[in-house]
Amino acid sequence: MTIVVALHGIESTGKSTLAAELAAALGTVWVPEYGREYCLEHGTDCSAEDLQRIARVQQERIAAAAGALVITDTDWLMTRAWHRMMLGPDMAGPDYPLADLYLHMAPDVQWVDDGLRLHTEAQERFRFDALCRDELERFEVRWVEIAGNWPARRAAALAAIAAL
Repeated sequence: MTIVVALHGIESTGKSTLAAELAAALGTVWVPEYGREYCLEHGTDCSAEDLQRIARVQQERIAAAAGALVITDTDWLMTRAWHRMMLGPDMAGPDYPLADLYLHMAPDVQWVDDGLRLHTEAQERFRFDALCRDELERFEVRWVEIAGNWPARRAAALAAIAAL
């Protein structure tokens, strides 16, 4: 049996960094964000079809990951939130397996531009965060908010995983 822990939340909250750190600390597998790879190649002006592909490939990579514990820095629920933020209505298409635990990264850290960031204004970031939280609530998943400085985030994430 594989336990999947997905990091969730808006851009520039440390999902990728924390996912890699957690995997290293726990000696397990990390599945990076396919959407970043896709947008580096195709640009950030995504259509509904682009987001469907991103969700499908991310889920395929999660499913292919081997190990008792898999850390992924995103999953299809996050892609649904992106769809709602960028295009409006809910993302059509198949529902994929849900993670066993979601670590929702609070938007309480400094925004950092990495060349792919889209939502720089505080109002946009808080709206996007609300959409992300709504996805977690709509699907009634187990989730924990991860907030504070980087050491606090890491400690809270490790504690939440240990509680599984």
